Amino acid sequence: MAACGRVQLLLLLLLLSLCLLTVQALKPLPGFGNVHLPAAAMHQQFRAALPNPGNNAAAAASSGSRRPTGWKLAEEQACRDDVTRLCPKHSWTNNLSVLECLQDKKEDTEIAADCNHLLWNYKLNLTTDPKFESVALEVCTSTMLELKECADEERGKGYLMSCLVDHRANITERQCHQYITKMTSIIFSDYRLICGFMDKCREDINTLQCGSIAVGEKDLHSQGEVIACLERALVREAEQKDKAHQIKDECKKAIMRVAELSADDFHLDRYLYFSCRDDRERFCEHVRVGEGRVYKCLFNHKFEEAMSEKCRNALTTRQKLIAQDYKVSYSLAKACKADLRKYHCNPDTSMPRAREARLSFLLLCLESAVHRGRTVTGDCQGEMLDYRRMLMEDFSLSPEIVLHCRGEIEAHCSGLHRKGRTLHCLMRVTRGDKGTVDNLCQTALQTLIQSADPGADYRIDRALNEACESVIQTACKHIRSGDPMILSCLMEHLYTEKMVQDCEHSLLELQYFISRDWKLDPILYRKCQNDASRLCYTPGWNESSELMPPGAVFSCLYRHAYRTEEQGRRVRSTNNMHFNFTLTRDCKVEVQRILHQRALDVKLDPELQKRCMTDLGKWCSEKTDTGQELECLQDHLEELVSNCRDVVGNLTELESEDIQIEALLIRACEAVIQSHCHDVADNQIDMGNLLECLVQNKHQREMNDKCAVGVTHFQLVQMKDFRFSYKFKMACKEDVLKLCPNIKKKADVVICLSTTVRNDTLQDVKDQRVSLKCRKQLRVEELEMSEDIRLEPELHDACKKDINKFCSSVAYGNAQIIECLKENKKQLSQVCHQKIFKLQETEMMDPELDYQLMRVCKQMIKRFCTESDAKNMLQCLKLNKNSELMDPKCKQMITKRQITQNTDYRLNPVLRKACKADIPKFCQSILGKASDANELEGQVISCLKLKYADQITRLCAEEAAAQEQTGQVEECLKNNLLKIKQDECKTEVLNMLKESKADIFVDPVLHTACALDLKHHCAAINPGRGRQMSCLMEALQDKQVRLQPECKRRLQDRVDMWSYAAKIYIAEGFSDLAVQVMTSPSKNYILFMIALAVSLLFLVGLLCGRITKRVTRELKDR
Repeated sequence: MAACGRVQLLLLLLLLSLCLLTVQALKPLPGFGNVHLPAAAMHQQFRAALPNPGNNAAAAASSGSRRPTGWKLAEEQACRDDVTRLCPKHSWTNNLSVLECLQDKKEDTEIAADCNHLLWNYKLNLTTDPKFESVALEVCTSTMLELKECADEERGKGYLMSCLVDHRANITERQCHQYITKMTSIIFSDYRLICGFMDKCREDINTLQCGSIAVGEKDLHSQGEVIACLERALVREAEQKDKAHQIKDECKKAIMRVAELSADDFHLDRYLYFSCRDDRERFCEHVRVGEGRVYKCLFNHKFEEAMSEKCRNALTTRQKLIAQDYKVSYSLAKACKADLRKYHCNPDTSMPRAREARLSFLLLCLESAVHRGRTVTGDCQGEMLDYRRMLMEDFSLSPEIVLHCRGEIEAHCSGLHRKGRTLHCLMRVTRGDKGTVDNLCQTALQTLIQSADPGADYRIDRALNEACESVIQTACKHIRSGDPMILSCLMEHLYTEKMVQDCEHSLLELQYFISRDWKLDPILYRKCQNDASRLCYTPGWNESSELMPPGAVFSCLYRHAYRTEEQGRRVRSTNNMHFNFTLTRDCKVEVQRILHQRALDVKLDPELQKRCMTDLGKWCSEKTDTGQELECLQDHLEELVSNCRDVVGNLTELESEDIQIEALLIRACEAVIQSHCHDVADNQIDMGNLLECLVQNKHQREMNDKCAVGVTHFQLVQMKDFRFSYKFKMACKEDVLKLCPNIKKKADVVICLSTTVRNDTLQDVKDQRVSLKCRKQLRVEELEMSEDIRLEPELHDACKKDINKFCSSVAYGNAQIIECLKENKKQLSQVCHQKIFKLQETEMMDPELDYQLMRVCKQMIKRFCTESDAKNMLQCLKLNKNSELMDPKCKQMITKRQITQNTDYRLNPVLRKACKADIPKFCQSILGKASDANELEGQVISCLKLKYADQITRLCAEEAAAQEQTGQVEECLKNNLLKIKQDECKTEVLNMLKESKADIFVDPVLHTACALDLKHHCAAINPGRGRQMSCLMEALQDKQVRLQPECKRRLQDRVDMWSYAAKIYIAEGFSDLAVQVMTSPSKNYILFMIALAVSLLFLVGLLCGRITKRVTRELKDR
């Protein structure tokens, strides 16, 4: 009895199907007539089996009476007509053949009720008669010695036969095996014949109204309905939990045991056999019976249109039982028996229906072995593939999904039951594309995906396979079918012209769940399992950990993948043991691959979607195109809630190190990368080099609009936090902490550091406070920021209204907006004007930051200024401005910058530094009126020009003179001095003539004409204070010296101009008057007249004094 109630550890292998075994195959068993029973025993049993038309119950009870030897079932009056009509003649002489023929007919009405009852009594007597059991002991002598538990079973209650059926897989005696095979067909034709089944399930059968179990009632040929009813109730209980009737545990065990024992031959599942007989002939006609082959064939055709609904339902029930206990599948249990034992996946024998018996646990356990690189037999892997595909095709096989996702299915996915469409619909709902989903439902879906493991073989997901077949054939045909890399290949072609919409949807739905458990990506798991165990303390593949859930493992891996030694990664040594906190190269490659995939869709990043759900709805509800959601979050970084801001910031920081994570951007920039950045793109470790290259080549002809917009967007995002610029962060983080604490925005950090560098430079500080590596990277950041006004947020915000007013038609980029504002500087608002002035001051101090100048004059700089320092670039260009080789556009740009410099001495750092002592000394009144908002309009420079000839130091005089470099306009004004009517303009021209007389550098036209003569005749004369001009004038007067014709002509013109200027020049003070007198041709006459006038005044004074003295004396004498 104990053996009957116990579920065995191993599957009971049912060998040959009853329909293939013929009577001739059976060897005669001693003493059995037609059925090989002893004559006395047969006589007794057949006599008991004969029906009594008036009293069936009595007939059933009269099993003790005897019948003559040689009794044949076909000769009984109750069954004679049915046997003649339904069974072939050659089987009439064998009772078991007749029994098999009659019980396998399709309709119950084909057999008379009396015959049906006679058959049942006959089978019951066969299984319970002690004499019949004695035959089993005789045939199975060796087997009984091996199976002690069967030998000890109580006789006459059917326990012996049930025990032998349980252990049939271990029976090696041929006659015993054949005998048990025949008895199996008898036992499974009626649930009451199964050992103990009626006693264990009586109450549940009555409660569920699954049929009658009264012994005396008429027994129609439909006993399989009772077991099928109980099986459906068992499935319903798993799917509805407390809402369904709770079947007793001992009955559950009996139901599962029946299903397990019938796993070999589909004939033994009577309900399924009768439901699917036509479908078997239609789809599986040539499939041999046995070893579960017919079951598998029918499973594969379950969703065919020609499959009958009744058969489909019966198959689904069978599959659900397999999902609850893998042993219900004969082929799976047999193929994986050794692997289950090898990898300790066997269920606990004390808990026959424990979780270890579930199909999902078996799959997880064996998949874990496969993912760890262990060997699992090919047959077992084939069976696993079939059942994983089965789980993905029909969601109803997972009771948790039926239980927890019922509402979502009814609301969004009704009518999509077949071929995995319901499951993908639920995935789509979970992604948020069609609504929201309950947490329990999402957990059930995640568990199912892990059990089916479609990431290991895309063919498991039939819906995905069908949707993506065309894409796989075109884009991924180089990859072996079933290879895990197929999914990666599909992801690489997501949002490309090769991708089709149905495949895109199915792929993203599956990847949503794979991205939430790193173990579901088999390549990532295989390459990173050791690193994850070492660095992230992860559990086994099919285990879980509250401390390190599956979603957190990948976060741990990518943190280690992108940590550098500067960030604190070290090889720690403890007790002579070394711990390396770096990822292996293969693992890092896989982490990068996953990050590239996640960048394609924000929903593939579990942490990002979880923390930013509210912000996505608030700020980005209209941003539904590819890649727009993450860009939207980055644009609203300051407005995000703290949790979301942190995760977006971390991702942006990661992208700054490896911009290839931005797969869509890299795809858009493929042309420019191939042309200009292929060297850095091929590097295994990016370290921010590729992004820097893209920025530097943003205006190349290969750059398309999509790429340019993407690069600019990332530049704008970087301005929100200096840590988003990886190279800048790594080079300057220590300087930022020391010099710019509590400053976060990149623009503010750049200003802070560049101001420090500038101040140290102006003050000639020996040890600069900003480190050399930071200064180098600071230069790169400043150059990048000069290209687009949006990269300087303060300037952009201050000038927004002015941009709209004066530069609305000007495009961003190439510093065009900034140039536009410079040209309209006098009309700008005060705030914008002040910012532009500060910008110009910075650019003049460091011309390399003048993006337009460097862009327009790029080739001229290479030609003339290759050896010049960057800060002297403008000065070099100015010196070569009048060269015949100078590009006209560059010359025009230089002129613009000269005009700008002449508006304020602060825009000329060279002059400012050289004259720092003289400017306060001579121009203090002008400086007192200066402000940051307004230029001095050249007042300080004019002041210096008027004073430098005799007062200012030589160096300052040269720099002041160097302000004038054009000369053509001035020359025109000088030649037309007589025609000038405005006194102010005439005065300025006279000042220029005066200045040029003091130093030839101030007169560029004369300097150019006399350059050779200066070199030949005045090379030893130091410039300044009019010395070189005096040298040329002496050469002009010396008839022995031959000057260049152009120089001689220009010098003569200057003499005439000076003579005329001296006549009309109006002295503004005593110093000007003295200069005029000393430079006048009538100097001696004027001085003589002045001396005469002074003498006369002296004499007059002397005479007046004498007269006054005489008058005073006379008054005293009185």
